[in-house]
Order: sequence, then structure tokens, then C-alpha cells
Amino acid sequence: MLPDSLFERYQRQIGLLEIGERGQESLIASHILVIGCGGLGSAATLYLAAAGVGRLVLVDDDVLEESNLQRQVAYRQTDLGKSKVAALTVQLQDLNSNVAVRTLNQRLSDEQLGLEIMLADLVLDCSDNLTTRQQVNRLCYQQNRPLVSAAAIGWQGQFSVFDYKDEAPCYRCLIPFDEMPQKSKCNDMGVVGPVVGTLGNYQALAAIQKLATGQFLVKPNHLHLFNGQSMEWQTIEIVHDRECHVCANLREATL
Repeated sequence: MLPDSLFERYQRQIGLLEIGERGQESLIASHILVIGCGGLGSAATLYLAAAGVGRLVLVDDDVLEESNLQRQVAYRQTDLGKSKVAALTVQLQDLNSNVAVRTLNQRLSDEQLGLEIMLADLVLDCSDNLTTRQQVNRLCYQQNRPLVSAAAIGWQGQFSVFDYKDEAPCYRCLIPFDEMPQKSKCNDMGVVGPVVGTLGNYQALAAIQKLATGQFLVKPNHLHLFNGQSMEWQTIEIVHDRECHVCANLREATL
């Protein structure tokens, strides 16, 4: 039973049949690992904190620069030069002091990241490079932790949920290489701020679905593509690659 103060705070969520008081209690007891605190991570974590997620672990080794403010709207001009995890923590706890936030201002080795993933209920990949995305996918697959992944560049965004059940594909089935063949970071190609925010909000929404209801309501193992110019979505099924270096090899090892 939630205390009156928390019931009042979250009453609009509790009023949804799919969530109710039990779902809100699940959110409060949940633990989410967020990799990357740029445009995606700062947008997603604001909504997760507002929703009442109990524990957030933030991983990012960057400091805030002037050019970040165009799309990373959780930050303020007074945060310039500060570590993103420290500045974001202040914003999240000002929004909801009930949320416990732990920060890791560094890039993590496989061993460190694997431990953090093991402790989490769900992982949000909000990173800005393919090497990190592949590392997160591989370790989430090994730990059987649901992964919510997103990326944005220019006017385009993509979003996927991976649940790693049965013969389900992984992120490497979708993108079977470790580095992009051409420049693809925001700093190199540009990006429209609200596109990043839209994808970050989708990540938060998927996480809330899973933690409050026990299942993803959005189709897992599909690539959802967003066009910020037409404001349209396209959905493509991700097919399991039987020669995938991550999930195919590990499945064979367990047979």
C-alpha cells in the first residue's frame, strides 16, 4: 500500500488500468541502468524520475559543452564544464527526491558493465557510438536483461526493444559490425533536437511499460524508424542472424 503522499503524486499513472497501484509499486522498486546522458539519456531519465522509478544508475564520462544545450534540455548554461552525470543528478533529484541516483563518470570495462547490468532490471542504451552499443547488447544478452535502444541523427531516429527470448534476435543481428563506415555522430552530421527528445521519450515509455505491467506493450525485436520531417513511423521486423557473433554463438554454447 502506497503512502498518501506517493499515491497523490502518482495518481494519474495509478488511474490507468494497465498500471494501478501494484504497477506503481513495481516502478518504485525498479532499478534502471542508463548508458549515456546526452540527448537521449537526459530526456529519458527526466520522465523515468517523474514516473517514480526507484533507482537510476547513470553512466557517462563526458562534460557538458555549449553545443550540447541545443538538444540536451535537462541541462542549463550554469552546468557548462560540469560532468553530465553530476549535472543530471541535480536535475533529477530536484524533480523527484524519492529517486535514488548513482553515477559512474567513466567508460566501463566488460567486467564492470556486466556487473551493473546484472544488478539492473532493465537497461537503456542512450550512447552515441556503435562500439558501446555492441558492448551493451552483448552483455545484456549474456545477462538476459531487457534492452531498450535508440539513436538519432539529422531528422531521423530509430528505436528497438530486445527481450532476448527463445530465438529472438539481438542488436548485432540488426547491425553486424562494430564501427560505422562513415561519420555518424551528432557533432559530425547535425541533429534536430526534438528528434532526439522524441526517441528518448520512447525509451522511457517502453521502460515504464515493462516495469509497471511486466511486459513490453510495444513490439519487441522490431526496428521502429522515425522520420522527423514527415513525422511518420515505419516498423520493420528484425530477423535473427544464425551466424550472429553474439546470440548464435552463445546459444550454441548452451546446447
